[in-house]
Amino acid sequence: MFFGLVPATPPAAALVIAVTTAIIWLGSGWLERSADELAAYYGLPAVVQGSVVVAVGSSFPELASVVITALSDSFSMGVGAIVGSAIFNILVIPALAGIIADGPVSADRTIVYKEAQFYMIAVSALVITFALGVIYYPTEVSRLGGQVTRPLAAIPLALYGLYLFIQWQDVSDHEAERVDDIDAWRSWGLLALGLGFILLGVESLVGAIEVLNASFGIPEFLAGVTILAAATSLPDALVSVRAARGGDGITSLGNVLGSNTFDLLVAIPVGVLIAGTAPISFAVAAPMFGVLTVATILLFTVLRTDLTLTGGEAYLLAAAYLAFVGWVVAETLGATSVIVGV
Repeated sequence: MFFGLVPATPPAAALVIAVTTAIIWLGSGWLERSADELAAYYGLPAVVQGSVVVAVGSSFPELASVVITALSDSFSMGVGAIVGSAIFNILVIPALAGIIADGPVSADRTIVYKEAQFYMIAVSALVITFALGVIYYPTEVSRLGGQVTRPLAAIPLALYGLYLFIQWQDVSDHEAERVDDIDAWRSWGLLALGLGFILLGVESLVGAIEVLNASFGIPEFLAGVTILAAATSLPDALVSVRAARGGDGITSLGNVLGSNTFDLLVAIPVGVLIAGTAPISFAVAAPMFGVLTVATILLFTVLRTDLTLTGGEAYLLAAAYLAFVGWVVAETLGATSVIVGV
């Protein structure tokens, strides 16, 4: 959108990234407020509010990035954004929540034993889906390359259906007071407006990153893992940090895990459904999912200790993400060669 008004140069692209990030942030604020109001109006339990309502809403930038990149034949950037966003969510957002919050961020057994473990299943399901694409629909374009087709995309989508069923069971067992003095129609309208702003921002953001890719030769996947992932994760960060500062650790951590589950099981498959097929390189995907698995295990471990996230553990998560960024930069510069084919 913005590149009809500004030249397609790196300085202009950097300006567009800053502007569109602000637009995404603004839209995310409206989305968060409307999601909170709707969850209160319908009397949803805190864990469902965090892992479904707020998580799906705050994950809309990632979904939009996959859809837009799929339509513009840059699907690898969209997948990179999802994986990079998942790593960002797992490490950076809990770290920020733990550092900014007054005291430890509380978790509970539902977060640790249901949300975290189901998220691990989601990671495994997507890895299996990619592996099936390489086995049954191989390509010669890249090493261990393949195609993810619409039937294969149905696998993670079906698993997300199971996730929603589990959450629905929690809702049916939950008794809560509904807040009736909320204007539900206004909240739905604000939610739609927020989604529209996010979609506008992500569309322009993808265009700006493509300009930087062309100017500096940054591989699409790595650009998605770093720049696009961090920008589209801003809504998740905003939601989780605010919840943690308000003493609601369940919603804060539930949003992180629920957002990642949605991104992996819904956002990527939706991109495949739109594009028809999507090329993937297992030589690229496997190392990144390995990093994501290690990050998930690290978060699971720190949450399980006393069912809280302390300040020291938050700094440990932040250090782990800095190590990840350092490794991505080393891969981009050719100092290391763990990721083959980027």
